[in-house]
Amino acid sequence: MGARVTAPAVRNRKVAQGSDPLVMVTAYDAPGARMVDEAGADLILVGDSLAMVVLGYDDTLQVTVDDMAHHTAAVARTNPAALVVADLPWMSYHVSAEDTVRNAARLMRAGAGAVKLEGGAKRVPMVEAIVDAEIPVMGHLGLTPQSVHAVGGFKVQGKTADAAQRLVDDAMALVDAGVFSIVLEAVPDVVARRVTEAVPVPTIGIGAGRHCDGQVLVLHDVLGLEDRIRPKFVRRYATLKADGVEALQAFCADVRTGAFPSEDETYHAPAALAEELAPAAAEDDDVVVGLYGGATMSV
Repeated sequence: MGARVTAPAVRNRKVAQGSDPLVMVTAYDAPGARMVDEAGADLILVGDSLAMVVLGYDDTLQVTVDDMAHHTAAVARTNPAALVVADLPWMSYHVSAEDTVRNAARLMRAGAGAVKLEGGAKRVPMVEAIVDAEIPVMGHLGLTPQSVHAVGGFKVQGKTADAAQRLVDDAMALVDAGVFSIVLEAVPDVVARRVTEAVPVPTIGIGAGRHCDGQVLVLHDVLGLEDRIRPKFVRRYATLKADGVEALQAFCADVRTGAFPSEDETYHAPAALAEELAPAAAEDDDVVVGLYGGATMSV
């Protein structure tokens, strides 16, 4: 494991100042976190996209602080070198500063190294409250999925000069409030470049072009584990869903033809016991050995 990535270290990673671009991958469980960390990503985002990618909802609004804490803990248990950033879900930072800090603290206790929230200048009081509690905060501007109903759907943002300037103003307000980085989602590349050049903290783009200080994609999109929806900004580097379906079809076929399990995949009793129990075994349908999580268990 390499040196552990911290929020202050991320804050200093501006490409214009000679740093390599940041890499962030969204993952939701221990196996995914291990893959992301071993691949060398700088940050692991436990995103509220958990709602759609893992839990089967249509948008991010259904996920709760309990859900986020549960999955953040699973990622954190892998002890990654990457910085673990956990999303504050919808309505966890919208009511009061006290509730906001309490919810951020729950995610930190679950193992996060920082939290992320959506919105610009209107979120400044909440950002300041979290930062005052000495919890690092990542901002999120552009398309903010928790506002899907308010903005009329999953649409590209910042498409006018006024809208672009609002993004710059919001980004500066977040920086003044203390964020250490800002995600820019679904904005034109020229707008993302303008924001990136305006702020002293790194921007991490998703559907925001190549001029950000880093990029983020969801693990399931990168690996091709989910293929129902493919946003324009997604590049797939593998086809694991198709490979997985093919492997499972082969397993189903082997079970139905009796090819699985083979003798090599079966536990055998000592010869004397096998001979003694052979007549009873023909009449006994009880399962004597199970497998769970890689550990054998006799019953």
